[in-house]
Amino acid sequence: MNNHSSEQLSGSALSTTTDTPSDNPTAHHRPRRWAFVAGAAALAVVASGSIAYAEAVKTVTLDVDGTTTTVTTVAGSVDGLLARQGIRTGERDVVAPAPDTELVDGAQIVVRYGRQVTVAADGQQSDVWLTVVDADEALDSLAGRGTTVSLVASRSGDRASLPLRLDTDGPVAVVADGTTRVVTNGSEGVDGILSRLKIELDGDDRVSVRPTDEVSGAAAAAEGSEVALVVQRVETTEVTTTEAVAFTTETRQDAERYEDLADVVEQEGADGVRTRVERVTTVDGAEESREMVSDEVTQAPVNKVVVEGTKERPVAAATTSTTTSSGATTGPVMAGSAREIGQQLAAARGWTGEQWTCLDLLFQRESGWNPYASNPSGAYGIPQALPGDKMATVAADWRTNPATQITWGLNYIAGRYGTPCGAWGHSESAGWY
Repeated sequence: MNNHSSEQLSGSALSTTTDTPSDNPTAHHRPRRWAFVAGAAALAVVASGSIAYAEAVKTVTLDVDGTTTTVTTVAGSVDGLLARQGIRTGERDVVAPAPDTELVDGAQIVVRYGRQVTVAADGQQSDVWLTVVDADEALDSLAGRGTTVSLVASRSGDRASLPLRLDTDGPVAVVADGTTRVVTNGSEGVDGILSRLKIELDGDDRVSVRPTDEVSGAAAAAEGSEVALVVQRVETTEVTTTEAVAFTTETRQDAERYEDLADVVEQEGADGVRTRVERVTTVDGAEESREMVSDEVTQAPVNKVVVEGTKERPVAAATTSTTTSSGATTGPVMAGSAREIGQQLAAARGWTGEQWTCLDLLFQRESGWNPYASNPSGAYGIPQALPGDKMATVAADWRTNPATQITWGLNYIAGRYGTPCGAWGHSESAGWY
């Protein structure tokens, strides 16, 4: 819109006052002719001054940041006009033509104030000075800085501002919370538009101004708009995750334990726990970044401890093996009763004292040390193997040879219970072993 204004002049532009003689005695005492000449001269001065002043009056167009006015002035230069209009400019402002340019009638003078704005281009932010009238013009001038360029609004609490109007001559698309609305008068500032649309901001939310065609989902609903005011909802949370820390197995050697015995677990293992805390930032629900806050083992693993024997078992005395007429190999033939043979074989494994007592009680309960003891269930022999033919893994004479039966029984006890006392304890509580 053009306005017409004139500078502060006294009366009409053609009635500029000039110095005239004042009443004084000297003037009154001059001859009349001289008075007439003096008066004529005075009139001549006034007339010539009016002609010079008329030649100095100019009508110019003044555009200050997009606001245009028509000004009538007698200023002789551009900076003289700006001074008369009270327009001050700094080193970052632009004046065209240059301030020292002679002012002529019909001239167009343009003033653009420099404004510092924050620009985001390809994920990097920087502060720049621009001499433009609105955000639309700013984005056009910055288009070459990167594939995606936006103006970042500064935040102060729940308010957002930009030192530029959005679009002085067009609508603005407002994109927030998954919807797009169009504001027909884009000459308003950022905070004014957000307040009018009742869009509230949280502390972390981002506000920016971008070309409409670079905003996903905004172009279709923002017909005619060149710029989009975009509100992005930012949430930052700390996410805790845990994972197992595997335990390790340690083997402890026991010089008092026979090496042919199965290893025993002295301590069961347990996994530990590693706890990670990450700071996760989401923008409109999509994860943008993840920052590690802490990563530590919050529960140490417990190692498994296994005991293995290293003691060499002594070789049993008075043992032989025979082959039957059919060619089958029999177990060791040992002198003495079945109970005596059992004590010898147990001692060879280191099972003496309390362990022998437990073994004696166990086989007394199972068979009374009778190699021919049988049970309707199919259990057979001194150890009551079920079925009896399991003992054939030791020798083919398992039906009659106490040594074969006892050897199988001792192997079974070692593999399942570790010791005779372990087997006897189970028999005491369950009635079987």
